[in-house]
Amino acid sequence: MEKAEISRKNPVDMYHPVGNYSHITKIPRNSELYVTSGQIGAYQNGDIPDSLDEQIKITFENIQSVLRSEELTSEHIIKVNIWATQKINWDNLYEEWEKLFGNDYPAMTIGYISELGLPEIKIEIEVWAAKV
Repeated sequence: MEKAEISRKNPVDMYHPVGNYSHITKIPRNSELYVTSGQIGAYQNGDIPDSLDEQIKITFENIQSVLRSEELTSEHIIKVNIWATQKINWDNLYEEWEKLFGNDYPAMTIGYISELGLPEIKIEIEVWAAKV
């Protein structure tokens, strides 16, 4: 019997992803599903830096903390939704993205919106994960 695992792929009859993501992620039957709230770039004391690049760095640290709390790793992430209020420096975001994912990318959506929950929040990242 074949081992059940999360798989990611890009169909051959579609365009290559325009960023570091996969077009489709498949979750095996009977997996546990985890959905996070949107994570923001807030330090543990609640302070939020002014810089979007710094918020991105802290947001990824917070994502890793949430994952560790449930004994999850980036391999369990199946979908990432990114919401930003200003243009993202993709070199900076992908630096953090690569630290988390290496070259095994989940599905991703990015949206630019006018504001998030607090005026100082410039980026919010929601993660969906599954454990086989």
